[in-house]
Amino acid sequence: MTLTEEQADLRDAVRAFLSARPDASWRRFAAELGVAGLAVPEEYGGAGCGPAETAVVCEELGGALSPHPYLATAVLAVGALVAGGDRTAMARLLPGIADGSRTATVLLPGDADLTLSGGRLTGTAPYAPDGEVVLAFAGGELVEAVPSSRTPHTTLDPTRPLTALSFDAVPVVPAGDGSGWERVRDLGVTGLAAEQVGGAARCLESAVAHAGRRHQFGRPIGSFQAVKHKLADLLLLVESARSAALAAARAPAGELPVAAAVAGSYCTEAYLAAAGENIQIHGGTGITWEHPAHRYFKRATSDAQLFGPPQAHRARLAAAAGL
Repeated sequence: MTLTEEQADLRDAVRAFLSARPDASWRRFAAELGVAGLAVPEEYGGAGCGPAETAVVCEELGGALSPHPYLATAVLAVGALVAGGDRTAMARLLPGIADGSRTATVLLPGDADLTLSGGRLTGTAPYAPDGEVVLAFAGGELVEAVPSSRTPHTTLDPTRPLTALSFDAVPVVPAGDGSGWERVRDLGVTGLAAEQVGGAARCLESAVAHAGRRHQFGRPIGSFQAVKHKLADLLLLVESARSAALAAARAPAGELPVAAAVAGSYCTEAYLAAAGENIQIHGGTGITWEHPAHRYFKRATSDAQLFGPPQAHRARLAAAAGL
């Protein structure tokens, strides 16, 4: 699968920005490139694009290990609000997301223990991507709520900040119908799969470059058959993962659950393998604090739990197949 000309231009613009300004704020990144509103309907200040375009951005962010809250804000929160169909909520929240002035996060069933009663939300979300606006699926509804407390975690992967949220009978603002939460989850899995492809591809690039530079016995280590085989296997993994991620990003609504589960399972394991082999090919250099290889391994490991491990995705595939 290949990108369209417009998607390739988008990829190049995001890659150039991240390379030239890696420390730019979320607001600057979102405002200068206009990518935060890719999936926001045009009437609310966005571009009205779909998962195929947001996946392009996700892949570049994953390759750069960017801490920008794109997945939580521009994929999950936008997806939840659009699926919820509450025009008042969309008019209130989506313009700020589109221009980069507002970040958001979404609490999915299973990731939080929440009870909605009498217009008040009670419970906890032990591990949530942080965001200024908190949207929660609870009691069959999508609601906006202000947490009673936020407790940041010290995480294995500091580029993906996680926070513990608690709600002590806090009042909520209706934000839409909550019946579409599974589609929102699948959109998140699809965006994460694209991020994982970006990270895995960067690991492959790093390993290939090192294998060409590092010499042993008077020749580059990349000329040895064992290393060639490792790199060839990684190339197959990365390209297969990219195909799975693109298939999920372009899947029609009715095919998204299966396509997302395939991508979630395959891309997670491909990223873990690529990050591990990158360290192996670098040898002692790969385990030093100064080299970025460990950062990709940490991201791959934490990503493997974000929407459930590969086994959870395969369980959904088995259920879809009637097994």
